[in-house]
Amino acid sequence: MSREAAKVTKDSTRSALLHAGARIIREKGYNHAGLQEILQISGVPKGSFYHFFASKEEFGLAIIASDTEAHNQEMERYFGDLSLSPLQRLRRYFEAKCEGFESLRCREGCLLGNLGQELADQNETFRLRIEAFFANWRSQLAVHLAEAQLAGEIPTHLEPNRLADFLVNSWEGALMQMKVRKDSTPLHIFMDLIFGTLLPTQQTKE
Repeated sequence: MSREAAKVTKDSTRSALLHAGARIIREKGYNHAGLQEILQISGVPKGSFYHFFASKEEFGLAIIASDTEAHNQEMERYFGDLSLSPLQRLRRYFEAKCEGFESLRCREGCLLGNLGQELADQNETFRLRIEAFFANWRSQLAVHLAEAQLAGEIPTHLEPNRLADFLVNSWEGALMQMKVRKDSTPLHIFMDLIFGTLLPTQQTKE
């Protein structure tokens, strides 16, 4: 096997483990995610797991890093669409997230939000990594909201950093209620109040 092929195989094995782990943690939580089930779903032998991760904690932190990277790419994709105004981009971003959770039949919720609720009082390392994720998310939203404000789409009395904090808090609360109710109504209420009342947007034609 060539060096390049070996690297692809190594990367795909690691990705399979992270994908399986994230799926199980979303459904059962970190403390109830068993290694045997992760190996069974990923199709990876036990020895390979310990080749990549020295412990379950290291594995969990790698899942956080992977989810953070995917979320950053998602924001870059939607916020980089210059065919739309800043506020329209923001709405499309949250619309896509709503569609994603509805496609999962309102299960799972936010991986980092779930982990925060479960582990913030149990593991300081996890808490700090999760806190960093949310701080980065709020920061990127604030930058985009400031751009929308400069474009005249957001009232000047709304401070972008506080507004970003409110959006994250409201969205995470809506996701929690969605999971409890097994219904997407909380997500639609979020969209209606944010983009219909607080930050009304002009809809573009498809």
